[in-house]
Amino acid sequence: MSRIGKKPVSVPEGVTATVDGQTVTAKGPKGELKFVVNNEVLVKMEDGHVSVDPINQTKNARSQWGMSRTMIENIFTGVKDGFEKKLEINGVGYRAAMQGNKLQLALGFSHDVVYTPPEGVTIACPKPTEITITGHDKQVVGQAAAEIRAYRPPEPYKGKGVKYADETIFRKEGKKK
Repeated sequence: MSRIGKKPVSVPEGVTATVDGQTVTAKGPKGELKFVVNNEVLVKMEDGHVSVDPINQTKNARSQWGMSRTMIENIFTGVKDGFEKKLEINGVGYRAAMQGNKLQLALGFSHDVVYTPPEGVTIACPKPTEITITGHDKQVVGQAAAEIRAYRPPEPYKGKGVKYADETIFRKEGKKK
């Protein structure tokens, strides 16, 4: 039994939610998001709460149950508050800067890397070694952060590269004489 799926998702203030068949739509101050629930899960809205139940007790239906409830909660949070990911850049000469709406990264390559953010995502550089990615869709914000990090992931010896702000790098000891 899914412990997460049993809890109903309450619709926050300032968000209007509608359930039309298998589609859950949420509108809020940050925008509008939709999520189409799998056919093995039943979604219903009752007095300000959205509840999710599996149609039968198969393994697939039970796994879709908790995931669907979490996705619905994420779209409610996204249209109300939005999501944010922070990246840090470590390394001599490594820096980031905004060039219009594009992110320009100097990461030790012979050329600068230019990253164009996807639609619905805004990128800011408060410092040359910090990148803040914000948006209303959690999946798109996380994907953009992962793509930027993939240009130069942190290495385990000196910790140089692009890392998440809350990420800890397992450091290795270097060569011994």
